[in-house]
Amino acid sequence: MNTIEKFNSHVMGSYGRYDIVLQNGGGCHAEDENGKAYIDFGSGIGTNSLGYCDEQWADAVCRQVRSIQHTSNYYYTRVQADFAESLARAAGMKNMFFCNSGAEANECAIKIARKYSFDKYGKGRHNIITLVNSFHGRTLCTLSATGQEVFHNYFFPFVEGFINVRANNIDDLKAKLDDTVCAVMFEYIQGEGGVLPLEREFVDAIFELCESRDILTISDEVQTGVGRTGKFLAGEHFGKKADIITLAKGIAGGIPMGACLAGEKCADVLTPGTHGSTFGGNPIACAGGLAVLDKAANPDFLAEVAKKGEYIKRRLLEMSEVVSVTGMGLMIGVELKDRSAGDVVRAALDEGLLLLTAKTKVRLLPPLTISYEEIDKGLEIIGKLLK
Repeated sequence: MNTIEKFNSHVMGSYGRYDIVLQNGGGCHAEDENGKAYIDFGSGIGTNSLGYCDEQWADAVCRQVRSIQHTSNYYYTRVQADFAESLARAAGMKNMFFCNSGAEANECAIKIARKYSFDKYGKGRHNIITLVNSFHGRTLCTLSATGQEVFHNYFFPFVEGFINVRANNIDDLKAKLDDTVCAVMFEYIQGEGGVLPLEREFVDAIFELCESRDILTISDEVQTGVGRTGKFLAGEHFGKKADIITLAKGIAGGIPMGACLAGEKCADVLTPGTHGSTFGGNPIACAGGLAVLDKAANPDFLAEVAKKGEYIKRRLLEMSEVVSVTGMGLMIGVELKDRSAGDVVRAALDEGLLLLTAKTKVRLLPPLTISYEEIDKGLEIIGKLLK
C-alpha cells in the first residue's frame, strides 16, 4: 500500500488533497517522496513564514525540544514569557492569550468582547457584527461568525449573536450598529474571500462609530499578521489598531500557535477560570515564534517583504491573462480572464510550483524569506501556464 492509499484508509476525507506526498523542504523549496522539487508559493497557507526549516528557527526549536517540550499552564516557562514580551512589543498591545490556531484565537476574541460588555452593561449586549464574505474559522462558533453562506450548512443550529454587514458599506454598518452590539470583527484583507482589502473610509467608519459607543473592535489578522503584508500588522497600513487582535498561521513558523492580543481596554477581562487551553503557549511553539519575530519584527525585513510584493504584482500585471492583482505585500490574489484558478493550480503542480486559490482567484502566499531568483522562477511557470 502506498502512502496516499494508507493515508486515505485511516484519515477522514475532509480535505480535497492533491496527489503529492511532501517529504523534505528547505527555504522556498519542497520535495516529494519521489524526489520531485517544487517552488512553494503557498507556504502552508501562509504558515511557513520563514520557509521550510529555516536554520535559525530549526536550531531554536531543537534546543527547546531538548529542554522542556510542554508543561501545564498552571506553571510558568521562561520561553513563553520571552515570546509574550516580544510579541506585545512588536504588536503594540498590552497582553495576550495563547492558543493553537486562528479559529481558537477568534473564539477567545469573541469571549473577551462578550464578557467585556456583560461586565459593564449586563445581559443583552452580546451581538457581534462581522462582514459579508469574511472567514473566521471552522469551529461551530467561528463558522457562525463567518459571513459566507456556503459555510452555513449541515451543522445546525449555528451559534446565535452574529450580524453580517456588507463590506465597505458604511450605511449598512450604521443601520445595524445598535445597542445590542458589543463588537465589530473584521479582516483588513479578506483572505479566503478573495484577497480583498477593505476601503480606508470603511475602516475609519468602523473605528469612529465603535469608539463613540464603547463597542470593541476585533481585527482578525490570522492571515495578514506577522509581516505578511509588509507591515507587522495589516492595520498599520490603515493607521489603526483594534482593541483585540488575533494572530496565527505564520506566527510560529509552522508549529501550531495562535494568539489573541488585547489592548489596555480589554487586558483584564479574562480572569482565572474564564478561558483556557491545554497546549496554548507550548514552549516549542514559543521558541519557534521567537525565531520568527527576530526577522518578522525587523523594519528592514518588512520593507523587503513590501518590495517583493510590489515586484510580483508588477510582473503579474504584464501577463495578458491577468485582469487584476489584489492584496498587500506577499498576500496576493490574481484575477484571470478566462482560465480557471483551480485548473491553473493543478497544472502548476506538474511544473513544480505550489499555488493556492481564493474563490475564483489564484492566491500567492510565499515565504517572507523568498528570494528574487525564486520569485522569478515561480513567475516564469505561471506565465507559461497562462499563455
